[in-house]
Amino acid sequence: MKAVRLRAEWAPRKGFVLGAKDIEGKLTYLGSKVWRNPRVQIEDAPAPKIADDEVLVEVKVCGICGSDVHMAQADKAGYIFYPGLTAFPVTLGHEFAGVVVEAGKNAYEKRTNKRVKKGEPVCAEEMFWCGRCRPCADGYPNHCEALEEIGFSYNGAFARYVKLKAKYCWSLMPLIERYPEDDVFVAGSLVEPTSVAYNAVIERGGGIRPGDNVAILGGGPIGLAAIAILSRAGASHVVLSEPSKGRAEIGRKMGATAIINPLKENFAERLLELTDGMGAKLYLEATGLPDIVWPQIEDAIWRGRTLNSTVVIVARADAKIPVTGEVFQVRRASIVGAQGHSGHGTFPRVISAMGAGMDLTPLVTKKIRLEDVPKHLKLLQTDREECKITAIL
Repeated sequence: MKAVRLRAEWAPRKGFVLGAKDIEGKLTYLGSKVWRNPRVQIEDAPAPKIADDEVLVEVKVCGICGSDVHMAQADKAGYIFYPGLTAFPVTLGHEFAGVVVEAGKNAYEKRTNKRVKKGEPVCAEEMFWCGRCRPCADGYPNHCEALEEIGFSYNGAFARYVKLKAKYCWSLMPLIERYPEDDVFVAGSLVEPTSVAYNAVIERGGGIRPGDNVAILGGGPIGLAAIAILSRAGASHVVLSEPSKGRAEIGRKMGATAIINPLKENFAERLLELTDGMGAKLYLEATGLPDIVWPQIEDAIWRGRTLNSTVVIVARADAKIPVTGEVFQVRRASIVGAQGHSGHGTFPRVISAMGAGMDLTPLVTKKIRLEDVPKHLKLLQTDREECKITAIL
């Protein structure tokens, strides 16, 4: 079968020290410190064989994530942009949906607690957890001590078939009546990024009370999905900071009540104007440009009349965050980080919300073929007008 594979050179930067969970020459939790000269190409790969607790999924749809782009993107020294868990070579792709074509005898689906059936439409968690370590026992499998990630350290879904343990699969049957047949899989491929947004604003950010104001900085798929979630949760003002006209328009479809173009307007001043001086209860940093956006967030928190604001960091970036402690002390504000999605049942709640009418499919602005993925990974390094480019297999 054909697969989109990424290869890179293990060439640690000066001063890099292997972590306790890193594997020399193979795996690291600090990708941008190690991997150099990434190369993406279509390769022939054998069809996977499954174990008793696994399923084989025929992939129907797989979206390109910003993480895919940053794994394939190099800085001036040749190092990849992506700062997280990586093991190369690997087949890319983790935002996918497809049909079960083979299921092991011990493969059970979590939503129904019944054996997985052939023909079942499914999506899957991106973070593979052991269930034995302390973070897993505490209910935080997305921080598993033996974490693997499909499309990062485990062969992913930019291929005809992908195998994975059944415990990571979620049935898409709740979407069948809401979406036309082909769109079930398009919607299903958006469950993973939407779950990342859900984990960020609801689980890590603490959610909101109906009537609270929220500010989303960055109109990529995660930021836009957060708009849909927070609008559905009853936010009063849902303000999106995003310079791209195309993404801003999708933001309005998702429920944004106002758009700030940070290249033409002062974010803090405009946010305070829109909210009658209140500012926001929750800020989502989804840009990956901390040196640019954090001074603006701090200004809004300092000058706004809302106490106890929470800033959630969901974008992955290597850069340091410039923070003034005095602002957060005086205004009783908090900073939290959000990684992934697997904890606290994000997937079933997102699927349920989608089945009840929370439509994320407008995020998909372009559909391509598998063989077009490598060139679009290159395109997305500079093109911000497209939102979600999705491969239809």
